[in-house]
Amino acid sequence: MITALRVASYGAKLTPASTKNVASCIYPVWRLKVANMADDTKAVADQPPKTAKQLKKEEEKSAKLAKFQAKKEAAEKKNATAEKKESKKEEKQKDKQVIEYNVPTPSGQKKDVSVPLPAQYSPSYVEAAWYSWWEEQKFFKPEYGRSSIVEPNPKGNFVICLPPPNVTGSLHLGHALTASIQDALTRWHRMKGKTVLWNPGCDHAGIATQVVVEKKLMREGGVSRHDIGREQFVKEVWKWKEEKGDTIYHQLRKVGCSVDWERACFTMDEKLSKAVKECFVRLHSEGIIYRSKRLVNWSCQLKSAISDIEVDKEELPGRKLLKVPGYKEMVEFGVLVSFAYPVEGTDQEIVVATTRVETMLGDTAIAVHPSDERYKHLVGKYCLHPFCDRKLPIIPDDFVDITFGTGAVKVTPAHDHNDYEVGKRHKLPFVEMMDDVGCITDVCPQFKGMPRFEARKAVMAALKEKGLFRDLKENPMVVPICSRSKDIVEPLLKPQWYVRCDEMASKAIEAVRCGQLRIVPAIHDRVWYSWLENCRDWCISRQLWWGHRIPAYFISFTDPNLPVGNPDDGDYWVSGRSEEEALELAVKKFNLPKEKIILKQDEDVLDTWFSSALFPFSIFGWPDQTADLKAFYPTQLLETGHDILFFWVARMVFMGQKLLGQLPFPEVYLHAMVRDAHGRKMSKSLGNVIDPLDVLHGITLEGLHQRLEEGNLDPKEIEIAKAGQKADNPEGIPECGADAMRFALCAYTAQGRDINLDVKRVVGYRYFCNKIWNAFKFSQPFLEGYTPTALEGLTGKESTMDRWILSRLSVLVDEANKGFTEYDFPLVTTAIHNFWLYELCDVYIECLKPVMRGSDEEAKGAARAALYTSLDVGLRVLSPFMPFLTEELFQRLPRRSPSAPPSICVTPYPENLGLYDKDLDTRVKLMQDVVKTVRALKQDYLPPKSRPEVYLKCTTKESLSTLQEFSAVIETLGQSNGVHCVEDGVVPTGCTMVTVGHSCEVHLLLKGLVDPHKEIERLNTLIAEKQGGQSKLLDITKGVEYEKVPIEVRDANKEKIEQLRVEIENLQRALEGFKLVEQQQ
Repeated sequence: MITALRVASYGAKLTPASTKNVASCIYPVWRLKVANMADDTKAVADQPPKTAKQLKKEEEKSAKLAKFQAKKEAAEKKNATAEKKESKKEEKQKDKQVIEYNVPTPSGQKKDVSVPLPAQYSPSYVEAAWYSWWEEQKFFKPEYGRSSIVEPNPKGNFVICLPPPNVTGSLHLGHALTASIQDALTRWHRMKGKTVLWNPGCDHAGIATQVVVEKKLMREGGVSRHDIGREQFVKEVWKWKEEKGDTIYHQLRKVGCSVDWERACFTMDEKLSKAVKECFVRLHSEGIIYRSKRLVNWSCQLKSAISDIEVDKEELPGRKLLKVPGYKEMVEFGVLVSFAYPVEGTDQEIVVATTRVETMLGDTAIAVHPSDERYKHLVGKYCLHPFCDRKLPIIPDDFVDITFGTGAVKVTPAHDHNDYEVGKRHKLPFVEMMDDVGCITDVCPQFKGMPRFEARKAVMAALKEKGLFRDLKENPMVVPICSRSKDIVEPLLKPQWYVRCDEMASKAIEAVRCGQLRIVPAIHDRVWYSWLENCRDWCISRQLWWGHRIPAYFISFTDPNLPVGNPDDGDYWVSGRSEEEALELAVKKFNLPKEKIILKQDEDVLDTWFSSALFPFSIFGWPDQTADLKAFYPTQLLETGHDILFFWVARMVFMGQKLLGQLPFPEVYLHAMVRDAHGRKMSKSLGNVIDPLDVLHGITLEGLHQRLEEGNLDPKEIEIAKAGQKADNPEGIPECGADAMRFALCAYTAQGRDINLDVKRVVGYRYFCNKIWNAFKFSQPFLEGYTPTALEGLTGKESTMDRWILSRLSVLVDEANKGFTEYDFPLVTTAIHNFWLYELCDVYIECLKPVMRGSDEEAKGAARAALYTSLDVGLRVLSPFMPFLTEELFQRLPRRSPSAPPSICVTPYPENLGLYDKDLDTRVKLMQDVVKTVRALKQDYLPPKSRPEVYLKCTTKESLSTLQEFSAVIETLGQSNGVHCVEDGVVPTGCTMVTVGHSCEVHLLLKGLVDPHKEIERLNTLIAEKQGGQSKLLDITKGVEYEKVPIEVRDANKEKIEQLRVEIENLQRALEGFKLVEQQQ
């Protein structure tokens, strides 16, 4: 029969006839061997002795047969392993199967929980229908369960604002992290019985939105905003906003965010616009907002000033060609050009160096260090500009680094931030050599009208022609790039509106120093002080059409005899909440009748961050004294990323203290930045930007590629990005669901400043969801018809393991509340994960199985109560992180009271169960350590499903008593064939042994279950193979060229070497065990 099966395994198709033939072939051979056994014995005795040659031949034949047999067995083992792997793969695929909820449920109605749960967890099924019901029931509104929002709540308020994402965009994983943390906190506080408001909003995103709509107009109609005019363009933006602007709100609903949607606001809404005008007018009237002409970050492509946060700083190690909008050819950066300025009236020259040689057209001085002996005799003299009639004074200034380059620095006050300060100190002329679009002005006629980077080449050529060019070499540098237009940012002199920040910054510093404002983690205090102690005035005007138009008006007169004002300064400007109010102010300012005054409103708009700075109170209706403002300001917390600590958080503190006289929040929690699994910044060009909805619903690799095709990357960048996607997610991203993603993101916050997010970890938490699902399904039959008692607690009928799981549940509740209070989310997620996976599922439910199969009804009743309490409390603790899964399961649990809340999200969060038993925990911990040891020994020494006998040799009476108490549990969890506790007794020979702590030895009986001699041979061979692989890898890492190997390859090799080290150690430990068993035999 065995032979027949092996024939089949080589590919022969067995028909009934062929099977019969095979069987008939086998039978005579077997029969012949048995029948002739006696004759064979006799024949052997009669045969002459074999020669040495014959014996050698037979030995070789036997060796060949043995080798063939070994190969055959290895092939069979390999096939079996492959089949097992395939089976596991199929099992995993089954786990990932998408199951839909198909019960007709109108939006807003409660999901039907009378239908049986599907066989396995599926996010698509679990996350269907719940959100619209939550909204319909108004669970997320602060009014829920209260007669009035102004009615004091003895448990307090919790109010938090969602950092308003840009209306143009869609959520990325950074937003998802913010949403996950804030929703967990919001749900926790709501379940604690507080009056809770999480207020959502969206930012109008001035530059980003204008760019998107301008591209749309050009793509669809071939027109620019200038072709249609400002009024029509603004209408087009509002139209686009109404059509596309709710993408993020849709995503936030999918993630499960429990915000009050009826209070959602947009920074261009009338309510918020009123607050913006009020703030500007108040601060302008006090002189805190003023107008000045200064250097700003300028995007020639956008023709606007931009914020520091909109400037990406690309570090170049040396020469590199970059693509710049508006230029056909790539532009060279990362080179230092040296050239000479002749000194007037001498044959001497001063050599200077620059990375922006075109800016020499705006040079107005040469600076040297006052103590530099090389140039002391030239201070006070002049250099001659080679391309125009301009003299450049040689000036002394301490800012010059005497050791760098030639020790002489060209000064371009109108185009460099450091030079700007030098120019002011020395009262130098500010020559503007570049206009708004990046073309050369008329300062040097031969270059007039040239685009700046074409002028760069032309200036180089002209310097060479005049014999003034000296050198060109590679030079590390940082290139400022506009994040919106990808243009190279230029420092340009522009008249702008500014907010004076010194006094407000001092108050913000003091708020943190005296403890009124707490920043978590406290490591960011240093950054807060550093920024605010060196805080510059804030440029708040932008040369855009979309945004809050500045409520400032320039004054001119109908009478030509009256003096004309300069729009660059603030002398002829007034501001008002309306033009009529501004006119009244102008009349008072110049003591003229209205008829003689002409007002023209500033064309510019306010920086988006200006309206965002007012967000914590503008959303509640300030400056009007509304009920919401009285009830909800100040808020309790600001949660955001540490990258906008200054740009947003500090400015909210400025405005809250200045306009309302109190901080907008007492605490700031700053989460880490999300990077990819390799620690790289999320970038579309790298292909590592992930849409949270792709994690929720899953996406194929082709789908990820399609996302790139739909973006704005050039073909080369798309190919690079596709390669990155294929490397990180070769099979795409499986469906993980909102719950797993939220839990993973909150668990990741332990990493510090940056989160290196590996999607595989999110997938791991999806399996965790499945584990919870299976535990609940297992429990359902035991809870059918069960009515829990009104209160949680002990009845006195609980078994030891019942009391233990309730003790561990008590620890979980305490750690969860502690973690939420201290913003230590990994403490909460780790406690939850350990309880559900390693305590409830791995231990308690396994111990429950023999109880529920038994006949002791009292034990069953106590177990049901403990199981119910574990599920009920465990789900409520988990709910802030996994709202969908917990609601789905919680709705299928019986209630302790008929008046219990209708949803888990408004059910009280567990607090202080008081069931912790330290002594019991200690004893069970010893039992668990023994079980882990038994399992590890079985894995090292025995084939799967073996059930050996276990002998526990105890050295103390306490350990003996404990292990005797738990011997049945150890047998169940360790899957052994009996557990024997002995004190100073003799254990059988043929055991392998490991100590557990200082009071117990675990002896696993191997005798009769395994051949130690064969295992020793196998392990020696395996160890030699592993050591060979390890040696090869170590040799590779010692190569002279190894430092040039890509970092990801080196990291992979390091991981392989460490993995091999651990494997070899484990194999050697097993080898020693088998040697011990062999000696005992």
